[in-house]
Amino acid sequence: MAVETGRVDDANWWRGAVIYQVYPRSFQDTNGDGIGDLKGITERLPHIASLGVDAIWLSPFFTSPMADMGYDVSDYCNVDPMFGALADFDVMMAEAHRLGLKVIIDQVISHTSDKHPWFIESRTSRSNGRADWYVWADPKPDGTAPNNWLSIFGGPGWEWDGVRKQYYMHNFLTSQPDLNFHNPDVQAAVLDTVRFWLDRGVDGFRLDTANYYFHDKQLRDNPPILYDAETGGLESDTNPYSMQNHLYDKSQPENIDFLKRLRALLDSYDNRATVGEIGDGPRSLTTLAIYTSGNDKLHMCYTFDLLGPAFSADFIRRVVSTFQDTVTNGWVCWAFSNHDVVRHVTRFAETPEERERVAKLSISVLASLRGSICLYQGEELGLTEAELAFEDLTDPYGIRFWPAFKGRDGCRTPMPWDAEQDHAGFTTAGRSWLPVPPEHAAAAVDTQEHDPQSVLHHYRATLAFRKAHPPLFDGDLTFVDTHNHDLLVFIREKNNERLLFVFNLTREPQDFALPATMKSCLPIAIPGFAPAVEEGVVNMAGLDAFCARV
Repeated sequence: MAVETGRVDDANWWRGAVIYQVYPRSFQDTNGDGIGDLKGITERLPHIASLGVDAIWLSPFFTSPMADMGYDVSDYCNVDPMFGALADFDVMMAEAHRLGLKVIIDQVISHTSDKHPWFIESRTSRSNGRADWYVWADPKPDGTAPNNWLSIFGGPGWEWDGVRKQYYMHNFLTSQPDLNFHNPDVQAAVLDTVRFWLDRGVDGFRLDTANYYFHDKQLRDNPPILYDAETGGLESDTNPYSMQNHLYDKSQPENIDFLKRLRALLDSYDNRATVGEIGDGPRSLTTLAIYTSGNDKLHMCYTFDLLGPAFSADFIRRVVSTFQDTVTNGWVCWAFSNHDVVRHVTRFAETPEERERVAKLSISVLASLRGSICLYQGEELGLTEAELAFEDLTDPYGIRFWPAFKGRDGCRTPMPWDAEQDHAGFTTAGRSWLPVPPEHAAAAVDTQEHDPQSVLHHYRATLAFRKAHPPLFDGDLTFVDTHNHDLLVFIREKNNERLLFVFNLTREPQDFALPATMKSCLPIAIPGFAPAVEEGVVNMAGLDAFCARV
């Protein structure tokens, strides 16, 4: 039976939407090779629909050598055999639509694989038809790289090619050369790949590294900067990349016109949307504001601001306030977890005993913020970051910086479906591509289905609560000054509904005295939380939540 969201045919369905990210390698294996596939996603779509989300976002499934787990594309218009075939994608999308789910796919267009036909031709000479499709530059007189740009994955952002006797730029692996968006032919070719999937019926795109498309034509050196853990994004202080102020290797002004071209293409189809990934350090929210303003570029973006280690009232208030002060008519997509960061239950919980309560409180907070929200597969089970041995790693980023940085494999382990089956029901193979930790198997879907107090049931109830109150889609958000930075307090309102939210993100009991104008408020039970109200004072336990109609 289809899940009716009430917004399926709305052009603004994305505004306030709940998007569920699927990492195809780790969702469900159906052919016994230990790796998830498109048929497995189709098989498990009812689970996603049961959560009450609006859309799914599929991480890359395109043809790829898999040096960076599919973020190194060698054919934008086909499915890698590892995941199935185009026909499997069509079946999956049809089933998602039947269940009332939109389908958003990753679009990795800032760079390709070095196995892509475009790059294979480009590197053959300086005069071939695609010679200028990538970022090529001559060495300095002493043979060193053209400038000081670095790769996020370690080392210089340039690789020498002996045939052309030039360097090519790569923001990530040396096998992921950056496309030259200053070339209009490159823009046209990239937009053709987007059109291919639009014609196939996809509902939108998550744009990987959306601020990386253009580079500074003058190839100026980046200046130094002091590392800030709160705005580090993918980087950490173990990585020299964090020691530069990235003024010239990304976020160039020419990107604006390309995003307008991309938006015009999407607007020529009905009800399509984009969500851009913005990794721009302390400038991320400013870049987001530029990229989502004016209703002629991206529909929404997300940054890494809430994907860091902090889970405090003061931090969330500061990030959201900065967003609201900076982004006047754009839109944000908030998330606490995705495939690039340590799972948020591990980041936020101070002890193993509080992990379940943190898992429940964090989705309650996320679902109450103004913006769309993104959930990452497995967070609805309260999964923690998996501890893996070096021998188990596949992530080149983690392998490069081990042991100071363990990479991203710990958040990419397979979904646990059945606690009693091998590999928790993910695969029938003798070995899965990444191991399933015993603690994940114990939190499997089948186990939580039978426990009405589980994190899984809490997610369903919380998302249903969000849908039941229109202010939580796109209503205004106004912070309430409490003079107590331990409490996160704000009002969401739209039309005639005005809701007060109070979150205690500390581990200690906190009292919140209702303002005089709110003492006659009507408490509304947030799923999973029920603090007492006595004589106008909300008595909150540690890690607690309160809501009232005011």
